[in-house]
Amino acid sequence: MKHINFKNKIALVRVDFNVPLTQSLTVSDNTRIVAALPTIKQILNSGGACVLMSHLGRPKGEKSDKLSLKNILPELESQLKQKVAFVDDCIGIDVKHKVANLKAGEILLLENLRFYPEEKKGDIAFAKELAGIGVDFYINDAFGTAHRAHASTSVIAQFFDKEKRSFGLLMSAEVENANKVLKSAEHPFTAILGGAKVSDKIEIIKNLIPVADNIIIGGGMAYTFYKAQGGNIGNSLCEEDKLDLANELIEIAEQNNTKIILPTDSVCADNFSNDANTKLANSNEIEDGFMGLDIGEKAINTFSEVISNSKTILWNGPMGVFEMSSFQKGTKSIAMAVAKATKNGAFSLIGGGDSVAAIKKFDLQDKVSYVSTGGGAMLEFFEGKELPGIAAI
Repeated sequence: MKHINFKNKIALVRVDFNVPLTQSLTVSDNTRIVAALPTIKQILNSGGACVLMSHLGRPKGEKSDKLSLKNILPELESQLKQKVAFVDDCIGIDVKHKVANLKAGEILLLENLRFYPEEKKGDIAFAKELAGIGVDFYINDAFGTAHRAHASTSVIAQFFDKEKRSFGLLMSAEVENANKVLKSAEHPFTAILGGAKVSDKIEIIKNLIPVADNIIIGGGMAYTFYKAQGGNIGNSLCEEDKLDLANELIEIAEQNNTKIILPTDSVCADNFSNDANTKLANSNEIEDGFMGLDIGEKAINTFSEVISNSKTILWNGPMGVFEMSSFQKGTKSIAMAVAKATKNGAFSLIGGGDSVAAIKKFDLQDKVSYVSTGGGAMLEFFEGKELPGIAAI
């Protein structure tokens, strides 16, 4: 879109304003709104007008005041420092009338796309109606929904000529940074994978084994690997039906000279609670009645050393139950190690919901190279899947 002249033209921009709201319906985390600003400003600064469309929450095809995009208007106006017009529909005569009266430099926000069940169904007639509200360009800047073949994210693109459709600046940055890791990583390349389940990360691990030098595994999924190798993991999280798969992944990694690095020790608790009794134990020697809820000191040191020697770092998933203060040290230490490696010249990409939440919790988002806005989309990208929202453009 950097090469498009928007002067006296109207751009329909698919943004991702699916943001969390408080009980009083104000925006509690404006990250996705802030991420969309460069695209909106680029269009306005080059003499164009903007029509913004997004979904919010899961209204299941029915109108809902709680999930109306008018709730995010105050935050959007505050960030843009200008008035934003709103229309309580996304297709139809009223919308066309409002679009026709838009002047250069003005912004119109449409109502929640998912008030229509046709949006999620990827309905072609609905997509055609969206495209036909009187706009000149279609810009997709919603990386967070790029993995969905919905009407506004992929189906709509066919109604615009190639030179009239484009990625937004955020979408471009997401794709560029993900490709930098997957296709042109400087070595050593270390992937840090955490979270509860191996099953959530199987495809990512398989896809990363041929390109990564090290795959660090933390969080609950580490115990499935330990049990697969005959370790005692007490009451720790374990996917019994994935034991063979864990061994298979270790084998594939060995064949590719990729190191899978598991946490040598764990902070264990006798209860899933911040006030539980805790003790340190080797991760393959956890006694019955105790469960691993964070990585231990030895694991922190090993992981941090590997990270400090890396030139490319991908982080997806926490090292433990970092939401509880008793079990946040591992995740915080890894976040700090990634920030330090970045300061020393490494390229670091934080992708996926919980890692992003952790980086923000410890106020390190400005100390890493790139923080992705799309959890599910980034995961599928690293699984090697084609994302409909990207393919359509």
